[in-house]
Amino acid sequence: MTGWEPHAVTTAELVDPAPVAALAALFDNGLPAPRPGEDLPPLWHWVALPRWPGSAELGPDGHPARGTFLPPTDLPRRMFAGGEVTVHRPPKIDETVTRRSIVDSVTEKSGRSGKLVIVVVRTVLSGVDGSPLVEERQDLIYREAGGSSEAPPVEPVDLAGAPFRRSENGWGFATDPTLLMRFSAATANAHRIHYDWPYATRVEGYPGLVVHGPLMSLALAEVLRLDSPSARVTRLAHRNLAPLFCGQPAQLRTEPRPGGATLTLIGAAGPRTSLEADYHEEGTPHA
Repeated sequence: MTGWEPHAVTTAELVDPAPVAALAALFDNGLPAPRPGEDLPPLWHWVALPRWPGSAELGPDGHPARGTFLPPTDLPRRMFAGGEVTVHRPPKIDETVTRRSIVDSVTEKSGRSGKLVIVVVRTVLSGVDGSPLVEERQDLIYREAGGSSEAPPVEPVDLAGAPFRRSENGWGFATDPTLLMRFSAATANAHRIHYDWPYATRVEGYPGLVVHGPLMSLALAEVLRLDSPSARVTRLAHRNLAPLFCGQPAQLRTEPRPGGATLTLIGAAGPRTSLEADYHEEGTPHA
């Protein structure tokens, strides 16, 4: 990584109502689509502030080529490992905000699967008066290619319909290729593991299309809106534990605790994503 130095990227951006409406249609869970002037729901800034790189700027995996904003690691497999979001005041839909992002650290390690590079990106969204709205840390992991997967292949699946389903244990969460494609489009995410079956299985060694890490975290955050509509979220810490593959059944579980809740997305092979949420009920005092 000789010659590369982290640098801040600062832009003024509109909290775009179009992808917000797209995500509401994708979730199709009975909640009304947030409208201009209303607060952006937790984690929805991932959709409302998309960044579309030029086609010539994409690398072999569909992500922007490394070596400009992100470090020039040659490890091919990129994973969204988790992060933390602090909400001072939710951005409002149709509001112009300032976004400042910078790579905070780059750490090289060796793990059971070989070499790893952990990249931490920090982002602050601010209002026109300079006051912080959202502060975020994202953890990205780059690792060696997986080769051929030892897991049994995931068979192509039929259309699942609305992804959220009430169940005895909370909520079921169903995925299909159209859901992954629409989420990729709404978030300007061209990572090929989410829509390109031959690339995902033959190049990166997965048994099928991979459900987006941000989609799983957003699904957990959405449970708060479904079950606790008056909750005002102040902090979310999310962690991706293992991949979920398109078509595999999953459950969204909630365990309330004082001042918040622990939410987990559980697949057939165990937990896939966890989310720690701090919130208070609207109209009640909080620390």
